[in-house]
Amino acid sequence: MRIIRYFSLLLTATILVGCATSDSTSRSADAPEKSAPAEALTTSEYSVKILRDTWGVPHIYGKTDPDVAFGLAYAHCEDDFKNIQDTMLATRSLGGAANGANAATIDFIVHLLGVWDDVNAKYETDLSRATRALCEAYADGVNLYVEKNPDAVVLPEAFPINGKDIVAGFVFKAPFFYGLDNAVLELFGPERKREVSTKQASTLDFSIQTAMANTKEFLTAQWPTGSNTFSVAPNRTPDGSTYLNVNSHQPFEGPVAWYEAHLHSEDGWDMVGGLFPGMPVVGHGHNRNLGWAMTVNSPDLADIYVLEINPDNPNQYKFDGKWLDLDIKEVTLKVRVSPSSPMTMKVRREVIRSVHGPVLRQPHGVYAIRYAGMGDIRQVEQWYRMNKATTHAEWFDAMKIQAIASLNVGYADKEGNISYIYNAKLPMRNDGYDWEQYLPGNTSDTLWDSYLPFEQLPIVFNPESGFVQNCNSTPFMTTFGDDNPDPSKYSSNFGIETNMTNRALRARELFEPDTSVTWEEFNTYKYDMKYSDDSFLAKTLDQLATITPPDDPKIKEAITILKNWDRDTNPESTGAALAVLTILPLNNSKGTVPSDEKIMASLTNAVTLLVKTHGQLDIPWKNVNRLVHGDTNLGTGGGPDILHAFYGGLNEEDGTYTGRAGDCYVMLVKWDKDGNLQSESIHQYGSATVVPESPHYADQSPLFVKRQLKPVWYEESDIRANLEVEYSPGESR
Repeated sequence: MRIIRYFSLLLTATILVGCATSDSTSRSADAPEKSAPAEALTTSEYSVKILRDTWGVPHIYGKTDPDVAFGLAYAHCEDDFKNIQDTMLATRSLGGAANGANAATIDFIVHLLGVWDDVNAKYETDLSRATRALCEAYADGVNLYVEKNPDAVVLPEAFPINGKDIVAGFVFKAPFFYGLDNAVLELFGPERKREVSTKQASTLDFSIQTAMANTKEFLTAQWPTGSNTFSVAPNRTPDGSTYLNVNSHQPFEGPVAWYEAHLHSEDGWDMVGGLFPGMPVVGHGHNRNLGWAMTVNSPDLADIYVLEINPDNPNQYKFDGKWLDLDIKEVTLKVRVSPSSPMTMKVRREVIRSVHGPVLRQPHGVYAIRYAGMGDIRQVEQWYRMNKATTHAEWFDAMKIQAIASLNVGYADKEGNISYIYNAKLPMRNDGYDWEQYLPGNTSDTLWDSYLPFEQLPIVFNPESGFVQNCNSTPFMTTFGDDNPDPSKYSSNFGIETNMTNRALRARELFEPDTSVTWEEFNTYKYDMKYSDDSFLAKTLDQLATITPPDDPKIKEAITILKNWDRDTNPESTGAALAVLTILPLNNSKGTVPSDEKIMASLTNAVTLLVKTHGQLDIPWKNVNRLVHGDTNLGTGGGPDILHAFYGGLNEEDGTYTGRAGDCYVMLVKWDKDGNLQSESIHQYGSATVVPESPHYADQSPLFVKRQLKPVWYEESDIRANLEVEYSPGESR
């Protein structure tokens, strides 16, 4: 998965200042309910215990699934109430009232996307009673924590929350994983960014040759932050075991940072893995029988339409020869005046919709947005069913819900099945238009209303090779041999990726020649730290070697270091720092090697920085590449687009590259030939990442930088043998 990029100051300013309320009669937008649902259980009715192991990881034991959700919420609040609270503020459009203008941007987007219109209208009908009970119990757990810790609350009017708040969080976040933010941000520039497509004869197609050609054209542009998953079947392991790598790349901190928990109920829920703040289920991990991992995919799931506005009525647009009225609502945003004052001001803005979806008025046009999954509130329903599945058939049926509109999924189970699904709600668009451009909004010819059936997605199940992978790469090179999906079956209108990241290239290079992968090798391959010869970095360095250097001894020394570098980013490497700092600024959206002048200029800057801050060019990578959390400051290996991924920010004052995203929550899972389960995991910090006084604030970091994992204690006997504390929600620890 990638970082959800919350919107820029430019967008904030435009929303709060530039989007004037229409003079037309408008109606108020739907809003979240403020009271807890009447059917919610009271605190005393929950039967649950929190068992924290010696790493602080909570194992939630409850009689029923709602009991477990209640306990999970309370435990997660203990460890990260800040981000749970921020999530609730955002989904209730109260972020601006608590945190000022930047947060008010998110408040507006919640209204623009109609999150609460959909949740209020569909909560009782589209979600099962069991799922609603789960969400309401989770909300009760948050409310109990608020009751016990009122000083932690920044805006009392945001609480109590209810089950709808939990569902709204899923609905709001989902489209940003496949890049809806990019489409929206474009509209807030000073001028129109793309042409409006006109209908032409369709000549576009995709072939496997395109994927390979693009790979050779250095596809790893812009250090793609993403995720890794790969699975190995029994026919490729020496002892008949099945392996699964759960390796998402998320930001180290914030509302989409991973939290580890184990959920166990007497109703058969027994799931362990990672989840986000405000999430009452495990996002990916394993239960006793099966497991899965998710990576971000990026098909074309969003379209922008240019509306033709009636010159005599700015609130009408043309559609199939008729003038239709825009649906206009008015919303009021509360915006905190300054951090030092609780005073807020009210800002009224219009929220508009057309038949296409949300609408934005800009000086350069009026635009409508349509995106996959619009109006669907069942994301938590699908994840819950995936958590409870005990067989591949049950899990596959849960995937068929398709409420999760994007994300690749890698899978393995104790029966030896492995699978890969290019999971996406792919719009069925008409041929003849360039769907990467803006679309004319005056015709139903561009208005899609259905998706490719789930069974027709690119799917690989039990390939003969015994191997599947996805590292944010094309689904058409998932495995070895003839079992890859056929690209000729998929229209270019879907925008399915054709690229191979360095991580995908290295996964194939490591696993393809190894027809008998041991558990130790599986671990080693996951932590591989090399760049492929076909990677963007390698090709750019090859180009650098052909350039005649200036008559500067330091530049000549740098080129010699890079020529001799083995393209390994292990902590002791004396070439990685120079290489990464040289190539880091050169990535571009097309993944093409830059000009000689740009390469040499970037090398010169890297040389200047390293000499200034470290006094040498061949400095060990660990001296530059740092994992920092509070007082913990550790050198580490890995790097951008490495299987051991590490994405950071460069500090030009001291020449350090400090981690911000990448490998964070890592889990490796194994079922032996008899179905016995073993798993190991690691978090880049610990289980209480926003509580500096906790012993688990950064206690896993020393293991993390050594690429070591801790055992996942799954059986209650093992948990109790490694128990730190046991208590019920609300009790003192």
